[in-house]
Amino acid sequence: MLPVEEGREIFLKNNQVLVIMGSDSDWPIMQKALATLNEFAIGYEVHVASAHRTTDRALALARQAHYDGFDVIIAGAGAAAHLPGVLAAVTPLPVIGIPINATALQGLDALYAIVQMPSGIPVATVAIDGAKNAALLAIQILGVKDNALRQKLIEYKKQLAEEVAIKDEKIQESVREMQKPQNA
Repeated sequence: MLPVEEGREIFLKNNQVLVIMGSDSDWPIMQKALATLNEFAIGYEVHVASAHRTTDRALALARQAHYDGFDVIIAGAGAAAHLPGVLAAVTPLPVIGIPINATALQGLDALYAIVQMPSGIPVATVAIDGAKNAALLAIQILGVKDNALRQKLIEYKKQLAEEVAIKDEKIQESVREMQKPQNA
């Protein structure tokens, strides 16, 4: 195990997901991932580290992550969006990339950069600005070995289905109203 920075020993004990964003401008999107992790009581640590401007720091975080007990890395980046791939190149952990809409290309540049990884360096990729789904995918990965967490996911998906059923019933009511004969 590599040495742990002073003061991080206690902090790391309950963290399962390492969240890294390429810029602080990604923060509003990345907060959605953290809210979802909080909802499922998943511990995390968050950093800003650029693949281009702080390459050594980004690499160090990724190399150290499995020694620190993390199980999954979520990485968000816009524009050239090399961060998820750079992290995946140096860690044995699964990396989930979030393409961020940060340029005139509306996130397509980031999506292509993250999804088109070379053979041997996989990065799971979610939708542009899809931080919530990145967190849910991380939770599903963690749930492979955690029955209680898997059960929470099953309940979450049941709740989603119930919400859709309620919305469908409201639409059906509206359709029935629209189909009533009009008084002449």
